[in-house]
Amino acid sequence: MADQMQWANALSTHHSLEAAVTDVVQQAVSSLTAPADLGLVFISSAFTSEYSRLLPLLAEKLSVRVLIGCSAAGVVGKTSESQTQEIEAEPAISLTLAHLPGVDIRAFHILGDQLPDSDSSPNAWIDLVGVPPSPVPQFILLSSAFSSGTNDLLQGLDFAYPGSVIVGGQASGGFVSDRIALFCNDRLYRQGTVGLALSGDIVLETIVAQGCRPIGEPLQVTKAERNIILELDEQVPLVVLRNLIGTLSEQDKMLAQHSLFVGLAMNEFKLSLEQGDFLIRNLLGVDPSAGAIAIGDRVRPGQRLQFHLRDAQASAEDLELFLQEYQAQNSNQSSPSAALMFSCVGRGAGLYGKPNFDSQLFSLYLKDIPMGGCFCGGEIGPVSGRTFLHGYTSVFAICKRREQGIGNREQGIGNRE
Repeated sequence: MADQMQWANALSTHHSLEAAVTDVVQQAVSSLTAPADLGLVFISSAFTSEYSRLLPLLAEKLSVRVLIGCSAAGVVGKTSESQTQEIEAEPAISLTLAHLPGVDIRAFHILGDQLPDSDSSPNAWIDLVGVPPSPVPQFILLSSAFSSGTNDLLQGLDFAYPGSVIVGGQASGGFVSDRIALFCNDRLYRQGTVGLALSGDIVLETIVAQGCRPIGEPLQVTKAERNIILELDEQVPLVVLRNLIGTLSEQDKMLAQHSLFVGLAMNEFKLSLEQGDFLIRNLLGVDPSAGAIAIGDRVRPGQRLQFHLRDAQASAEDLELFLQEYQAQNSNQSSPSAALMFSCVGRGAGLYGKPNFDSQLFSLYLKDIPMGGCFCGGEIGPVSGRTFLHGYTSVFAICKRREQGIGNREQGIGNRE
């Protein structure tokens, strides 16, 4: 087994940090038959005052070449009974270890003020990250929600590393920067982004479940400025929206009062748009006098969009649809080795009314693989070949050997071309 990719995950809910670290290290190391090359650690914000002790405690008990991680309002992992659990608002640590032969693993830390200018060449981004674009690297990023430049970083990596898959999330669990933590090897950071570049015999395939269902029909933006929609199908946007809401069921009318979103079509050439063809963005407000609508992203004339609703049922059905698609597309391939889950703090028990929903639904379709992860303040994942920072989303990264996977970002579900 020493020349095979191996992954292991362990979860501990001990209230003592020392006991929790001992527990996860023992569980994870005992599940591997070869030395760990990579570690990913997620620590509950219940341990906020002890973040600085985590890496020294891990170093005493664990020998691993590269380690990254972050703090989170909740962590995801497998208990000693092999049940996947999402532990929210309670002490917990999730540790994922991997033995990755044939994979070059590089960790990095980037601050917002280090990012190249928007007109810089790809080489400026490659120099910043310190990773060549070939073989195509797979990226895992963990960012501070208080750092500027996350979106700029994602656009820069897409530009410099075409074909790379980029997943991750923003650390959560605190409303000020000193209450979140980013870990990179032996260092604790409060700002910026820590990341992994995995190059060689590995591919990450993605499921990006944005948790919405479309209502009405696709519409074309006929006039817009920055993030403000001034005309839809040459009509006043607010009038179009009110007419649409008037056609909804009473239940959906109630839902539209607080859970209405805009889906931006990502492929301008695709005639028939389906769930997963949209990038979901917040509806920020309306101007009753002009009838304009402001959304949480830039929009341009000619772009198509569709209004969406989000609730627990829509989120569940959305994720299950993508899991079914993934299972159907991969029925003749070897099983994945592991998975990582980055889910919004707005999902979990607060959305579904019960714990462990997304992780256990995932485990129904992709059985018996180690899975670690965390609840995020923003989730990173691809839609239609470009990487975005999402909200209210669950992003799953499915880890395979490269020859087992297609090895490019088109394999992502919820990431259609």
